Amino acid sequence: MKEMFGGKLRIVVTPVCYNEKGKIEKVITKLKELLKSNPEISAMIVDDCSKDESSDIINNSGLPYISHKRQEGVGVAVRTAIEYACNNNYDVIVIMAGNDKDQPNEIPRLIGKIEEGNDFVIGSRYLPGGRYDNTPFYRVIATRYIHPWVVWLTTSKRFTDTATGFHAIRTSVLQNPEINLEEEWLEDYDYEMYLLYKVITLGYKIAEVPASKLYPPRGESYTKMKPIIGWWKMLRAFFFLRFGLKKKLGDEC
Repeated sequence: MKEMFGGKLRIVVTPVCYNEKGKIEKVITKLKELLKSNPEISAMIVDDCSKDESSDIINNSGLPYISHKRQEGVGVAVRTAIEYACNNNYDVIVIMAGNDKDQPNEIPRLIGKIEEGNDFVIGSRYLPGGRYDNTPFYRVIATRYIHPWVVWLTTSKRFTDTATGFHAIRTSVLQNPEINLEEEWLEDYDYEMYLLYKVITLGYKIAEVPASKLYPPRGESYTKMKPIIGWWKMLRAFFFLRFGLKKKLGDEC
């Protein structure tokens, strides 16, 4: 296990944001509280060219950030976060949503599993102790049953929550030359699914911990993912790679 600064892992938390006014400021407040009590953790926000006031909020937050000059998609935003973590010699990157669904105070749970020797840790809303408040019923069916079933069908591995997007990952994993983070087709939700597939099939140690995925009350905007189209974008990476329809090898980050 690579460690630095007196045995402490160097960790960066990277919320990804696009048009999250009213939510990103809550994420920033909670994240700053986490940083106060965990000096080994840093933060960097990726703004995917928000068109609302999110960019101003992020700019005035006092936290490091990277802003895309045009909207690139959530996959490219995650790639930006990963490249930042690799280029700045962090040991672990925590990827989370910028819409206040993931809770920064739960990040130490994920890091704890990394410290136990795991390479990739999933924050699962469906493990005992996890929460999925206000989640629409159809999304519970999709994320609790359909998505894990597809992952099992294509990889023979069972997990409780494969669509959460709340992950802690060792950067050494991301530098494996068998993981190509520059695939042109990985621009949307399938980016993280591609990464999960590769981590599973390359034999890395994966763990789940209880976590929250909290949706806002009904009547408020709760997701940018479109039903059917968005779900296919999340699932297609597993089919593309399982049946050899896309490349499996590439350059390191």
